[in-house]
Amino acid sequence: MESTFHGVIAFALLSMMLILGNIIRSKVPFIKNNLIPSSLVAGVLGFILLNSGVLTSFSSEDFIPITFHFFTLSFMSLCLCGGLKKKKQPGSNPIKVVRGGLWLTSAWSLSLGLQGLIGLGVLLLFNAITGGQLSYFLGSIVTHGFTQGPGQALTYGSIWQEKYGIINAAQVGVIYASLGFVVAFVVGIPMARYFLGKNLNTNKESQLDTHYINGLFDDKSKPDSGKLVTHSANLDSLAYHIGLLGTAYVITYLWLTYIQGVVSGVQIAGIDFSVLFSFNMFFIHGFTTCLILRTTMNKLGLCKTVDDETLKRITGSSVDFMVTGTIMSIKLSVLTALLVPILLVAVATSIVTTLVCVIIGKFSGQLGPERTVTAFGCCCGSTGTGLLLLRMLDSNFNTDVAKELAFFNVAIVLVNFPILMIFTPIAPSLSFVGYISLLSSGVLMSLLIMFALVATSKKRSTTTFQVAENG
Repeated sequence: MESTFHGVIAFALLSMMLILGNIIRSKVPFIKNNLIPSSLVAGVLGFILLNSGVLTSFSSEDFIPITFHFFTLSFMSLCLCGGLKKKKQPGSNPIKVVRGGLWLTSAWSLSLGLQGLIGLGVLLLFNAITGGQLSYFLGSIVTHGFTQGPGQALTYGSIWQEKYGIINAAQVGVIYASLGFVVAFVVGIPMARYFLGKNLNTNKESQLDTHYINGLFDDKSKPDSGKLVTHSANLDSLAYHIGLLGTAYVITYLWLTYIQGVVSGVQIAGIDFSVLFSFNMFFIHGFTTCLILRTTMNKLGLCKTVDDETLKRITGSSVDFMVTGTIMSIKLSVLTALLVPILLVAVATSIVTTLVCVIIGKFSGQLGPERTVTAFGCCCGSTGTGLLLLRMLDSNFNTDVAKELAFFNVAIVLVNFPILMIFTPIAPSLSFVGYISLLSSGVLMSLLIMFALVATSKKRSTTTFQVAENG
């Protein structure tokens, strides 16, 4: 049995880092006051221990598969949510929520294309100045690390590395993702505090409670989380929900095993599209499986046997493990060898992303500051990071921006599906002009959406003024 312990202890180490990270966050004032999440602290601690010779039996390679599967689990468990319809909240304006959600969607989609172009351009410039021959994909993958996050950066980086020979693409991708989280907090929190200091936020009663700052609840204020759907004498409710995920995992695995034999060698216009059915793309096929599974359960009236809050806890836990694992999977040798171009790309990307989010926030009208920090968090870290920054300006989510973010989560997938799920995995097989066009198409699409939002906003304002004047 001794041979089975290495992988288990690697996971246990990841878990231990989260506990240590939580302790450090609650005790170190700088980390606590800047709201840096425990998972980020845990990842940095694990990275230091791995590369200082303390954990000699383990390497960064041990945490790559763990990170990949937790990313996949977070994606799939999120897709299993959503059965029982929630009551419409009074005072909520669906049209305003959709418009606000489209502003956030435009910011994210613009960031997706623009970050890729910036990263590509910086790396080409670096090569021209230094005489280097680094692949420009090591620059453009910054958008999958910043805008999308560690899971997608690892997924697409692995495909580019294994299928197309882009050396160190996966490692560089997770490094960008880690830097993206750092930027989200280093820039995002002062930005939110600036808006608060200028009294620009809409919710004037917004205050950060001690639980939010400390990251821990006291005995009297611990909230409930989830409901039991199975009797513990029969089957534990958590085991039941994990079983649902496991079922979806097996179905997805069997599907990919079968379809790979069918599409092997299939090419369209000289491009090998079989890569879309590789196990590196497990998350998107798992997404589809969970969507079909949950829809089927809803149609059969089985939605009451699933507790969305429990699934959200699985999603949240998976994201924490993924973030910590991402940082621990970074190879120090790759980081040091490519430090200069990586930092140049990251700095340029951070500056452009900040400007984009600030400008879009101003154009979006009322709730502009809230949308600015939310979009910035989403474009550098994740949706969770965006929510964290939003809560600084709207602590109890009284504004519509939290609802806009829910719309945004669906809209970005629909709007960017062809780019993300079809062309990005095969990007290295495209010509240089083709790849530039792909990234530019996202930028152009976002600009068109924003122009439409501005135009319709002026029209709505004019109509409202005329009605008021006639009245």
